[in-house]
Amino acid sequence: MSKESIVKFSQAQAEPVWIRERRLAAFDQIENLPLPDIERVKFHRWNLGDGRIAESEASNNVPDFTALGDNPKLVQLGTQTVLEQLSADLLEQGVVFTDLASALEEIPEIIESHFGQALALNEDKLAAYHYAYFNSAAVLYVPDNVEVSRPIEGVFLQDSDSAVPFNKHVLIIVGRNARVSYLERFESIGDGSAQTTANISVEVIAGAGSQVKFSAIDRLGDNLTTYMSRRGRLERDATVDWALGVMNEGNVIADFDSDLKGDGSHADLKVVAASSGRQVQGIDTRVTNYGKNSVGHILQHGVILERGTLTFNGIGHIIKGAKGADAQQESRVLMLSDKARSDANPILLIDENDVTAGHAASIGQIDPEDMYYLMSRGLKFEEAERLVIRGFLGAVITEIPIKEVRDEMISVLDTKLDKR
Repeated sequence: MSKESIVKFSQAQAEPVWIRERRLAAFDQIENLPLPDIERVKFHRWNLGDGRIAESEASNNVPDFTALGDNPKLVQLGTQTVLEQLSADLLEQGVVFTDLASALEEIPEIIESHFGQALALNEDKLAAYHYAYFNSAAVLYVPDNVEVSRPIEGVFLQDSDSAVPFNKHVLIIVGRNARVSYLERFESIGDGSAQTTANISVEVIAGAGSQVKFSAIDRLGDNLTTYMSRRGRLERDATVDWALGVMNEGNVIADFDSDLKGDGSHADLKVVAASSGRQVQGIDTRVTNYGKNSVGHILQHGVILERGTLTFNGIGHIIKGAKGADAQQESRVLMLSDKARSDANPILLIDENDVTAGHAASIGQIDPEDMYYLMSRGLKFEEAERLVIRGFLGAVITEIPIKEVRDEMISVLDTKLDKR
């Protein structure tokens, strides 16, 4: 790792001085900051970045654009943007969805004022590493009072033939009283097995009174060791509904946080995850209530196959002064193998008296009575098991706004089941 490589990359990208300065400030703090605290997950020996920063090379794994539909979208393969699709009416309303370099030409002051608002560069070692070494980025901006009726899609593809680190930053800025539905996909493509790392940060800045529906499917390959951070910063009366499907093949630690800064803000986080093989996934889902009468709900459901390991940490933190706040969480894991390992850890941190808070957690196997009922109706064991699992995960899957993507998530889950 060296400052020279960062400066050289930044200059080659013609980045503004303020980005270069933030990169260098982050670099200076990497060694002195602790790793993120993911309870009960032993990841400290994982390779989560070796200090390389570079653009990805040309790829032979070009996606099938005809299969992506005609919704507004941005597609990036590695560090390269390969498709932008935004309708004329959205452009006229000032909506921006493009790579960082292009967005800096259109809305430079807005980006500078919001970049890093949801995830501080000095929060921990992996956050600092991200700001120093991210090699591609995307920006979605929805101006004040704009309502986007169709889902906007961000498709971020990692070439499994490439050893270039997959370090991506996604900045989503939703203005006051604006509305948008956003679908995000992180996916490895190709049949390669080049071993590398991913350090991904997604920031959602929700202005006062805005409404955001955020859906995601993560399908990164087993050739990646991944740190995934999704952070929301919500102002007064803002709402962000998260529906996240963690369906990766490699080892993953994930940090899904919502900071309810404004009074009356509301975050609803629904997460489903599936671990298989010898895969380890550790997922922290946190809501921090700063504002009065703010509401944060967490629902996490997971399935573990074979020797997989899955850890859910649900964290609700009500800050002193957040009177009338509500923090609720539920974490449940379904184990389909005697060799699987799981933890579901509810954590409530309450610094205020006039609040409502609660939690629930469970780990278990499929109820034999459910299987008996379905099989008594003529279903085979495998069919009955699939139906039970789909029902168990359905609370999140049904929240995804595009039917084809809901079907895709079910298909990914079925593929994991078929590999047993």
